[in-house]
Amino acid sequence: MSRLKDAEESPLDELLRNLDLDALDADLFLGNPGEGEGRLFGGMVAAQCVIAAGRTVQPDRRLHSLHAYFLRGGRHDSPIRFVVDRIRDGKTFTTRRVKAHQAGETIFSLAASFSRDEEGIEHQDPMPEAPEPDSLPDWETLRNQSNDAPKLPPSPIEVRMVDPWTDEPSPARQRNWMRLRGSLPEDPLIHTAMLVYATDRTLLATASRPHAIPWRERMAASLDHAVWIHRPVRMDDWLYYTSESPVAFGAHGMVFGAIYYPDGRRLASVAQEGLIRRRRPQ
Repeated sequence: MSRLKDAEESPLDELLRNLDLDALDADLFLGNPGEGEGRLFGGMVAAQCVIAAGRTVQPDRRLHSLHAYFLRGGRHDSPIRFVVDRIRDGKTFTTRRVKAHQAGETIFSLAASFSRDEEGIEHQDPMPEAPEPDSLPDWETLRNQSNDAPKLPPSPIEVRMVDPWTDEPSPARQRNWMRLRGSLPEDPLIHTAMLVYATDRTLLATASRPHAIPWRERMAASLDHAVWIHRPVRMDDWLYYTSESPVAFGAHGMVFGAIYYPDGRRLASVAQEGLIRRRRPQ
């Protein structure tokens, strides 16, 4: 791809290109980490693992849960190799394990379960009330206007904050609307991978709220991540993402999240533990 074409790519186009893994073998894939500085966004590696696992699964089965560990920070200067282990192919459920390797080290491990949809029980708690997303401030705009926060490149996901960050301690909960900055191909696996990418957004900020640690004084990293997907995924519209952190201890913050379609149907549930520290003096 030419430098001119790279310059014209939107953040979403670049992410979709990174999700287009090269198949080296039936269970071995190679992915591009994309350009950038610093540590890779863990949600992107998780999304790439979903693509790798999904490519080995029958098309009538969709991802319904995943459990992952962030083992090492990924880098932008080396391709990522994804190795899929076919744990089980049952009549209803399919289980896969994926390990992501970069520069000779394992950086990410994911276990994923796929299943066929079937008729059965159905219930859910109602979606919490929320203001319309168009009436809310954009998260990137607020962050880039802050003198305390480091500037970020444009993201493929637009986030509208119901509860903006403050300099004072606040409750450990957060409500946001999220939407892709563009449209996706019809491939259901791409929509699912993009949802997994989005679930890693905003969670550590939720656990940080009671402590009001300024951006530049805070070091945060995801440790493990779990997602349960309750319905077929479509990423065509706004999604409402609520999260709360009921406990933190020893620099480990626990966060639980829920994602809803605008009509109130619960799409997914999320759990993550993260490491949150004050930056140590150089």
